[in-house]
Amino acid sequence: MLAIQVLINALVLGCLYACIAIGFSLVWGVLNVINLIHGSFIVLGAYLAWGAYNALGLSPWYSLLIAAPAFFVFGYLLQRLLLNRVITAPVLVTLTLTFGLDLILNNAMIYYFKADYRKLILNPPTGSVSIFDVVVPVDRLIATASALALTFLLYLLLRRSKVGRAIVAVRLDRDAAVLMGVNVKSIYAVAFGLGAALAGCAGVLMALIFPISPLTSSAYLGKAFVVCVLGGLGSVSGALAGGLLLALVEGVGSVYLGPAHAVTLSFVLLIIFLVVRPQGLLGRKGFE
Repeated sequence: MLAIQVLINALVLGCLYACIAIGFSLVWGVLNVINLIHGSFIVLGAYLAWGAYNALGLSPWYSLLIAAPAFFVFGYLLQRLLLNRVITAPVLVTLTLTFGLDLILNNAMIYYFKADYRKLILNPPTGSVSIFDVVVPVDRLIATASALALTFLLYLLLRRSKVGRAIVAVRLDRDAAVLMGVNVKSIYAVAFGLGAALAGCAGVLMALIFPISPLTSSAYLGKAFVVCVLGGLGSVSGALAGGLLLALVEGVGSVYLGPAHAVTLSFVLLIIFLVVRPQGLLGRKGFE
């Protein structure tokens, strides 16, 4: 039963980790930008859900409908107005810019919300489901289903829509995409907007499970980074595989070595993948 409980918890957390990382992976894979503001986007999405519920009584599921377009517009404008000016510069330049933007947003959240931890508590509580001594909270099940739905919607967008195919084309070969008439600057902005939208929605889902504080942004960024390396850049299925693997390693490590060593194990796994398989589980060699 312990093994089954660990596997169920890994499945739930793995889907949430994939939702956290998929937007980060998309931006990194398409724009070649390591978006350090991604963690703060997630925390801001969590505060959106917390504020909407406590001030307006708005269910977190409705907050998803607000977070998706709001964060998309925010990310789109951020890329168009700032990042697009240095998009062809060396990676260190874009890294420094997103680092500065992260400092601004994170400190703004600390100023307005303080560094205290807050928790989104639903009233009435959703309860839990118990099957043969395996217990799973209902809010985690709903968050997992929502994370999978968001992941699947992004997959459909990339595979079935014109703008999605353009995003994939730019990722695979930017110069060839330009020759085919793709407006690369617009695609960059759309990809960054999608990454921000997914981060905001992931924050709404994480608010159902974990405490909220601006101090957690670096932890979410670290999770996204590890999942991207494990799964492969720019791959929806890779993000899902990387998220499940990370959650499984952390779950097993917490049981046998203690929760304090779970993060250590995840970064040991990160180093192993960087040495042995830098393209990730489902990534393509040459795109790592």
